[in-house]
Amino acid sequence: MRVDAFDFPLPRGLIAAHPIEPRDAARLLVVGSELADRYVRDLPTLLRPGDLMVVNDTRVMPARFYGRRGRAAIEATLHEREDRKRWRAFVKNARRLKIGDRIEFAADFSAVVAARHPDGDVSLVFDPSVDLDEAFRRYGTMPLPPYIKRPRGGDPRDYTDYQTIFAAYLGSVAAPTAGLHFTRSLLDALDRAGIGLATVTLHVGAGTFLPVKVADTTDHVMHGECARIRAEEAARMNAARAAGGRIVAVGTTSARVLESATGSDGVVRPYAGKTDLFITPGYRFRAVDVLLTNFHLPRSTLFMLVSAFAGLDRMKRAYAHAIEREYRFFSYGDACLLLPEAP
Repeated sequence: MRVDAFDFPLPRGLIAAHPIEPRDAARLLVVGSELADRYVRDLPTLLRPGDLMVVNDTRVMPARFYGRRGRAAIEATLHEREDRKRWRAFVKNARRLKIGDRIEFAADFSAVVAARHPDGDVSLVFDPSVDLDEAFRRYGTMPLPPYIKRPRGGDPRDYTDYQTIFAAYLGSVAAPTAGLHFTRSLLDALDRAGIGLATVTLHVGAGTFLPVKVADTTDHVMHGECARIRAEEAARMNAARAAGGRIVAVGTTSARVLESATGSDGVVRPYAGKTDLFITPGYRFRAVDVLLTNFHLPRSTLFMLVSAFAGLDRMKRAYAHAIEREYRFFSYGDACLLLPEAP
């Protein structure tokens, strides 16, 4: 399909700069046989007893660093570990960097440019004597998307705001943002309503930051991201469906892990490895019955995925409704609940 089929106009004023408080007070657009304006806290009444919510338990790394190469200011976002001391990174104005350049992030923390890559990122090699985990804690800031503007050095609130209540396994450079809406009180209410909870892991990586630059979706290449479904969690998912429950994927990251791990027979299997699954309209979903997700960027792979799940025309109507009603968009914004059939 042509990428411009997934374009839509969005007023910049609808891009959320901070999450609403409490998190489950975010608005929720229910996309069923009709559109309904609700709130995330209404999920216990919108889902069914026996449904199983599947969340991504990745934890975001403070992977953005500010430094200098000589007099030039440098902003680097690490996104993939190549070995113990070598990381791939997106760097603003990377075209000015040469192999061998040294970037000083602090008096005791620097890196050398070891390679440049076709996607525009570079490989940085850090001093072997540096404890990188400690450097992340001391000098790193949260790698917010570029449409959320922050002063140099970031906002301390983002260390908690840009982390879900499920965060357990460190490894992402972006939050699985549908999970940002959950609170302990909402989880308790879901449990009382008979709605279960299972976890998967997908460490969100480079693909989140890269725009679709081709004219046709068939020419776009997704970056692989590390994913895992533990055997006991896969068993819970299969048991829920066998008992008549639905799999409710919380976010596109959870959906991609589930679809990567599910065979044509509909059975979810344990999974450990990388996934580069690119879901566009025409894809037949095997595992996901309901999808909870935020509102996504125009022309993005995420908007393509939700259009594959619920239909492109249906999603464009839903987004037009959300814009008219002034829903808040993107990472810190509101959410929608996609039902493939009438509830």
